[in-house]
Amino acid sequence: MKTVTSRPFRARGGIGKFLLVVLAIAAVGAAWLVLDEDAGTQLKKEAELAAIGAIGKAATSRLPGGEDGAATHGSAVDLIRRPIEVIEIADNVHYATGVGNTMMITTDEGNVLFDTGLVLQVEPQLRALKEVSDAPVRYIVLSHSHADHIGGVRFWQEEGTEIVAHEDFVEEQRYLMELEPYQYSRNRTLFPWMPAWEDRPDIAMMRYGGVEPTITVGDWETHRFTLGGVEFHVIGTPGAEGADNAVLWLPEQKILFSGDFFGPQFPQFPNVFTMRGEKIRKPMEYVKSLDLLLTLDPEIVVPSHLDPTVGAVQIRADITKIRDAVQYVHDATVAGMNAGKSVYDLMQEIKLPPELDLVQNHGRVDWAVRSIWDYYATWFHFDSTTELYPVPVREVYADIAGVAGSEALLSLAQNFLHADEPVKALHILEVVLAGEPGNVAALRLRREALETLLLAAENGLRNDYEIYWLQYRINDTDNRLAAAAPQG
Repeated sequence: MKTVTSRPFRARGGIGKFLLVVLAIAAVGAAWLVLDEDAGTQLKKEAELAAIGAIGKAATSRLPGGEDGAATHGSAVDLIRRPIEVIEIADNVHYATGVGNTMMITTDEGNVLFDTGLVLQVEPQLRALKEVSDAPVRYIVLSHSHADHIGGVRFWQEEGTEIVAHEDFVEEQRYLMELEPYQYSRNRTLFPWMPAWEDRPDIAMMRYGGVEPTITVGDWETHRFTLGGVEFHVIGTPGAEGADNAVLWLPEQKILFSGDFFGPQFPQFPNVFTMRGEKIRKPMEYVKSLDLLLTLDPEIVVPSHLDPTVGAVQIRADITKIRDAVQYVHDATVAGMNAGKSVYDLMQEIKLPPELDLVQNHGRVDWAVRSIWDYYATWFHFDSTTELYPVPVREVYADIAGVAGSEALLSLAQNFLHADEPVKALHILEVVLAGEPGNVAALRLRREALETLLLAAENGLRNDYEIYWLQYRINDTDNRLAAAAPQG
């Protein structure tokens, strides 16, 4: 594999970022007056690409250090800084790097794309790959309906382009579109380069969704087509990043385009549950999908995040380890449920044995345990009658704080911190802050507890979502401390 471009492809624009958007749209409007429909449509697409490029550059400039930098271990906040360049996997296979990679397979009869990246990065990715081949795009195969995989579809799609996706793609896209305002704020907490909901560029070309597959494939089914003498297999593989997961297989070259089937790293413990908030992924369906991929015996795995893995022996070993790890956690959770143990007991007890040890900076074993528990037993754990009623325990926190007194509660929280039990300290501090939101001593202790958890996370599993959440809460605590400080 080699890098085709000698330098990164970056969105350009010396004019103010959002002014460029206005000028681009104005140019399109003028063009409609003098050009025929086909020419105007093409000019409009070019103007939209330029506008998207400017908006994408503005988003990356929000990060500390600006848009320069490199991805570290797979977190999206690092991947958006990754220089966009084209990597060659084979003579006919290239991909453009980014938060989500865009893959191109070239043939004598046109090109096939697998995933189309994030809309903020479609402009430099598209222009980079067009330098490899400007042939018609005959097929776009989508791994699943997440925004960092379908963002560029409308810009790549041409007249007659077939869109191939899982048969559940439409439903998964529907619920994500309907919940977009709710999920946007959650995603922004973990991906700080995103603008606030009210500040986002709310224009049609930036909006999520609207992708309509023309060909669909079901669970563990295969859609085959041949183009320019190259055989393509699209396989439905549910249970990974969602019910609508699909992969692309090139049997002659033994290349597997995996999307997010394995997550951003390979190998890793998968995200059976995502704290961002989505439908629970199905563990045993995932195991069945892993078994199916093992029959292919791939020699190259090309993910939609980060870089390919090469070597059939190592790939087989890694897929087998992922499968066995998921099966182990599933079976241990079910056994614990049948033994009458609580979900919290099992979250503490279940660990991967040494031979199945995998990195957990995307998915986590203890979160998977809880996810599997809730998948099978739903939300009522038979622990407390209060679970049945819309009165959360937080509603009595202020009353408890009033009875117990802040001084006693703060002393208890401090004792928990001294005993290296920061989560218990946070429980107590939530009670105090419910009664006195501006209690400076409680906020300082909360910051200490969060810092303790962050240090443990950074020196432990290095789970991206846990780290970004803790950083967000520390920043929130600092803001509340600043607001509580005497003005003068």
